[in-house]
Amino acid sequence: MIKIYTDGSCLSNPGNGGWAAIINDDGDILKISGSEKETTNNKMELMAPIKALQKVNKTKKVEIYTDSKYVKLGITEWIHKWVKNNWHTSKKEPVKNKDLWMQLYDLTKVSEINWVWVKAHSGNTLNDEVDLLAKKAAESN
Repeated sequence: MIKIYTDGSCLSNPGNGGWAAIINDDGDILKISGSEKETTNNKMELMAPIKALQKVNKTKKVEIYTDSKYVKLGITEWIHKWVKNNWHTSKKEPVKNKDLWMQLYDLTKVSEINWVWVKAHSGNTLNDEVDLLAKKAAESN
């Protein structure tokens, strides 16, 4: 099983942002990160699992740990309604970050993924580390 910790960060919202992921593929550890100018925290939270899933073996089971309820609830609950409603929310408004949600949704169709929400800054070592990596990426702009 592949375990992935993801996080996104923005220095101001909107502002310079960064994303990061720590991928543990049966003991092989890969740390990835990236940054964007003039972005939002939610976009960076979405970029982290997208970039991580693009790197992994699609035939293996995956567990993704995120401290973003936006990502966790969006991909496990809300997205099914958005797709059914032609990418509109229950308030009939267009889904924000639709392009990123579509990418993530497509990636989830090819792998068996279990999404796990973890509380931020609660002493979870890998979540704390990926948070730092995302902040460093945001500051690199």
